[in-house]
Amino acid sequence: MSYEPFFDELADTRFALNNGSGQMPAVGFGTLFEDLGVTAETVTLALQNGYRHFDCAERFGNEALVGDAIKAFVDTGKARREELFISSKLWNNNHHPERVLPAFEASCQRLQVDYLDCYLIHTPFAFRAGDDQYPMDAFGHVQYDSGVTLIDTWRAMERLVDKGRCRAIGLSNITLQALQEVVAVARIKPAVVQVEAHPYLPQWELLEFCQQHGIVLQAYAPLGHGLAPGIAKDPVLNQMARRLQKTPAQVALAWAVQRGTAFVTHATSAEHIRQNIDISTLPHRAMHEIRQDITTRIRYNSVVDNGVQLFMSPVL
Repeated sequence: MSYEPFFDELADTRFALNNGSGQMPAVGFGTLFEDLGVTAETVTLALQNGYRHFDCAERFGNEALVGDAIKAFVDTGKARREELFISSKLWNNNHHPERVLPAFEASCQRLQVDYLDCYLIHTPFAFRAGDDQYPMDAFGHVQYDSGVTLIDTWRAMERLVDKGRCRAIGLSNITLQALQEVVAVARIKPAVVQVEAHPYLPQWELLEFCQQHGIVLQAYAPLGHGLAPGIAKDPVLNQMARRLQKTPAQVALAWAVQRGTAFVTHATSAEHIRQNIDISTLPHRAMHEIRQDITTRIRYNSVVDNGVQLFMSPVL
């Protein structure tokens, strides 16, 4: 079996956001690094290679470094702030409505921006309010706060849009059922839902719901975060990559965009940063093969279950 690739501008794909607040570039660059010291150099490399969408979070601990790198690049005149899509996330200890605006403003200050293009609730789990990102009890267990609901937090998120400081809001690490509950009562619907998604966890049902409601589904760990079993080693993707003269990772990322999702990659090497944005449209047959022939199913990140475990060793 053989087929020819289409060489095009798939990497330039943008998805319109449902509240009229602009468009999200499909290709995003994640800023979660185990070694925070690589942040400025890596973000600069991403900017130089054409990335214009940056996924940040208070939890990552390096927003100030990301902000320095972005500001330095913008100051060179090689990009304008308006050309960038910068998002951040509200961490679990700030779910109380009165803490949402201060947390948002703190992220803006660290990132050195006047507004965010998107602000997400990092997980739907409220921890005990306070300065500790992981408040623990005497037994070393995370303390949750049953006194605040996800809807309470969402109402405070909506007010950020009302104030014009945030152009879009959304949710991360959320189940379909929880998303349905938010959408049912939201005054401002989520514009973006960010979840783990890749050929081993395609999230078809969640994607269908998002598309029905004009929500952009954004995949994190679109390459499985380099964890075993490795998506980049999948035999279906490898055979396809050889035919298309692409890498397995490039095939998986192209598949993500073509099926209608945005994605965020976490790369630190210059080679992977270049490769992850160099994607081309796959033939229809290839899209069909990925859906039908890849049957492995695995979730790499259990944060969706408890709001606790997050990736801390990105390798791609």
